[in-house]
Amino acid sequence: MPKQTPSQTVGPYFAYGLTPEQYGYAFSSIAGGVLAAEAGDGERIRIEGRVLDGAGAAVSDAMVEVWQADGQGRYAHPADPRSSNARFRGFGRVGTGTDPEHRFVFETVKPGASGEGQAPHVNLVLFLRGLLSHAYTRIYFSDEAEANAADAVLAAVPAERRATLIAARADTGGTPLYRFDIRLQGDRETVFFDV
Repeated sequence: MPKQTPSQTVGPYFAYGLTPEQYGYAFSSIAGGVLAAEAGDGERIRIEGRVLDGAGAAVSDAMVEVWQADGQGRYAHPADPRSSNARFRGFGRVGTGTDPEHRFVFETVKPGASGEGQAPHVNLVLFLRGLLSHAYTRIYFSDEAEANAADAVLAAVPAERRATLIAARADTGGTPLYRFDIRLQGDRETVFFDV
């Protein structure tokens, strides 16, 4: 009987093709941190955070992907029956190695609710050296308390862990900023979902 192929992690081999900027390559990624380059439907926002290891140190070579609905809750996907918003792709990808503080930063619009029992949220996928499979989570918004309370996915998370999925809004006098740190381990470990 043949031996099983050893498992491999999801990184760092992906880096040069998916987030080349963080490794100093002279070519750019097909997706970046700017999801809303032109004015569109919805409030312009900035999401930023860090990926933190079990000791609270920032991870310098993680890759973060996001996919979200536009300001009216429509996804840029043929399966969304509400007609796609062609101006807004809703997909972004950044590496934490391009920022001096090892942050991920996305310039986007605040998503609308995509359906009944869905609060506005951003879907997030994390790729990281040492992970055998990428991790899925969501970003909800602190100023959407009523919608968050009615969200079926958030309601399935134990009450004491829900705060790990909620980005805190900070009004900076310009574009609203939402802070969302991803904690891989520890007391405030981010909730990850099986997909």
